Amino acid sequence: MSVILMQLFNGISLGSILLLVALGLAITFGQMNIINMAHGEFIMIGAYTTYVLQQVFQQHFPDAFGTYFLLAIPVAFLVAAFIGLLMEKTIVKFLYERPSDSLLATWGVSLILQQTARSIFGAPNVAVAAPEWLNGGLTLAGMTFPYKRLFILSLVLLSVLFLFIYLYRTNSGRRMKAVTMNREMASCLGVSTRKVDSTAFAIGSGLAGIAGCSLTLLGSIGPTLGTSYIVDAFMIVVLGGVGKLKGTILAAVMLGIFSTFVEFSTSATIAKMIVFAVIILFLQWKPTGFAGVRVRALD
Repeated sequence: MSVILMQLFNGISLGSILLLVALGLAITFGQMNIINMAHGEFIMIGAYTTYVLQQVFQQHFPDAFGTYFLLAIPVAFLVAAFIGLLMEKTIVKFLYERPSDSLLATWGVSLILQQTARSIFGAPNVAVAAPEWLNGGLTLAGMTFPYKRLFILSLVLLSVLFLFIYLYRTNSGRRMKAVTMNREMASCLGVSTRKVDSTAFAIGSGLAGIAGCSLTLLGSIGPTLGTSYIVDAFMIVVLGGVGKLKGTILAAVMLGIFSTFVEFSTSATIAKMIVFAVIILFLQWKPTGFAGVRVRALD
């Protein structure tokens, strides 16, 4: 029983990491119809922002080193959001309603960002030291739950709560949902769709930065950090239902649990193949995903 519970925790933990990675993409791809292949590089930007703050605190504020990671979370969000906003203003705004072109353009941006990271930080991976209070784990009923994983779970819950409050309780969020549902009607009612697009892209990029910050707790980071997560992120958004935040959450958790249990009984490579096969079969049965809604515009 303890083995099953541990695997369930590992699955939920993996699902939470995938969800944090996919949240930003759920906005830029799901709600704006932009295939942002540079999403993984915003994860990398958030990770390197955390690394830079670590270096600053080690050299100048060693007595306050334990607090650097709490500061790194909002800073990673702001840095990634700013670079995302800059990218939207200079490149992406010319590619709305042109998903194929956005794929190629953002893929080019991703290569530029990777090379920029190599030029600044070098090609080898670098390590980010976690604060002392995140080391160790919580022991319950003979099972140990790492503090790092528990912290990431809490961070994901706070990020989802922030996103729900923003989308459903603020005027800016409601305008974003209105543009998503019917851009022409929202424009006719006085909503500045271009301003909404810029805000949405910045928030999506910022959430990717938070994901990068959290990934520094799990291992070393490098210029290609986000590349290994971008396929899973797109898969989660499509599986959950394009433009459906609740579906994205459900898809991430289910994918994490399913992948963990399959990998436990087989191997990582075979588990990946099985997961892909199951997702393909599921999308053949339900192309709109878990929470997708069939509307006349999709016919």
